[in-house]
Amino acid sequence: MTDWVFKRDAIRTFRFVRCGFDPATGVAELVYAFDDGPELVETITVPGAPFALEGARADAVRHALRLLHLIAGVSYYKAAVPEDIRIESYAIDADTAALLTSIYENGLGEFAYRNGLNLHGRIRFPVSADEDMRAGTLGLRPHALVAIGGGKDSLVTVEALREAGLPQTVVWVGGSQLIRACAERTGLPTLNIGRQLAPQLFEYNRQGAWNGHIPVTAVNSAILVLAAVLHGFDQVVFSNERSASYGSIIPGTGEVNHQWSKGWAFEDAFGAHVQARVAADLRYYSLLRPLSELAVARQFARTDRYDHHFSSCNRNFHILGERPVNRWCGVCPKCHFVFLALAPFMPKPRLVSIFGRNLLDEPAQMPGFDALLEYRDHKPFECVGEGRESRAAMAALAERPEWREDSIVERFAREIRPQLDAAGLALAPLLAPEGPHRIPPALWERVHAHFAA
Repeated sequence: MTDWVFKRDAIRTFRFVRCGFDPATGVAELVYAFDDGPELVETITVPGAPFALEGARADAVRHALRLLHLIAGVSYYKAAVPEDIRIESYAIDADTAALLTSIYENGLGEFAYRNGLNLHGRIRFPVSADEDMRAGTLGLRPHALVAIGGGKDSLVTVEALREAGLPQTVVWVGGSQLIRACAERTGLPTLNIGRQLAPQLFEYNRQGAWNGHIPVTAVNSAILVLAAVLHGFDQVVFSNERSASYGSIIPGTGEVNHQWSKGWAFEDAFGAHVQARVAADLRYYSLLRPLSELAVARQFARTDRYDHHFSSCNRNFHILGERPVNRWCGVCPKCHFVFLALAPFMPKPRLVSIFGRNLLDEPAQMPGFDALLEYRDHKPFECVGEGRESRAAMAALAERPEWREDSIVERFAREIRPQLDAAGLALAPLLAPEGPHRIPPALWERVHAHFAA
């Protein structure tokens, strides 16, 4: 295959070649290819091998592995977005194909917008199986596998589950030292899963592949479902709040949601699919789904245990040292939003100490905060809260002596607030839990009490 050359616009077929799992080593292989090009081999390594797999557990692992193979393929498919998709070593039914189409179309929404592509109607997964048998129960033990990302949200989940008395293991994918430090700070058992992308993908990018944002939470969700089945845990828990379901409104385009796979539509569809096709007693949910970003920020502010260990700044995420001042770039949408969301609930010196600077007193940062407010700009393509949350937080700060003279808060009060409906600026209504969720009812009763305290 040495003479095969990646030519994006000439590629006709994306192939799901095969997938396999070695229980002796804990290594899963996910194999893809374009046309008759070289195999693209991704590996996922789940610590804890060897795993004893037989009977229903082996069946569940096979179904979880195939689901992972199909979802993780989005990283490769996007390089050329060919119209023909082939699945070569197993078959899928109509329900699975519908789930995948939704994940690829919506999860690649920002990618398509930025690249001027229209993927709707283009992505068609081949249906060649009758309705799969429904998954049975595996006798999984009560234990939560909690995804941790180094930011405030997952730490709020960890502490709420700790308060509720649910055994938990914190898990992350990849080699981030920042996430490791956060995970170790929890004092809980940890699981670090390895993911190695096929090396050719980076070469294809240099050769003109389409590139951009993928639904990484969908991929990580599938990885964690496989890990939960292997370890016998009955819950996979993420920390996506209700604000994640709302995207950016682009004039002439409509809604494009950067964090679609963190939203309710994905969670509900994926969680139901896992129970139907992988294991009936495996629950996938976000513990924070009924909460707004501001409600999560209020919960985080209740303890200073993680003040100098967490970061939600994506820009610096992979190059950070251990010095707290370097955990935040201070100029990206995530830094802007987290600072603004925490400000109403945290003493000012504590917040400035976390970031190393007062972002609300830097006039050059106004355009960034305007985008959060959806003032003269759309919501940023980032995992940030709704515009109404940012407006309510800013309005609350405008009433507080310690904040109201800071340049960005002062300008909001003078220029922007008079244009807004005062009834829409109240903070309290945004702090009440509401909306659908997949949290087990008995657990939600305990957690709800914790959040309301």
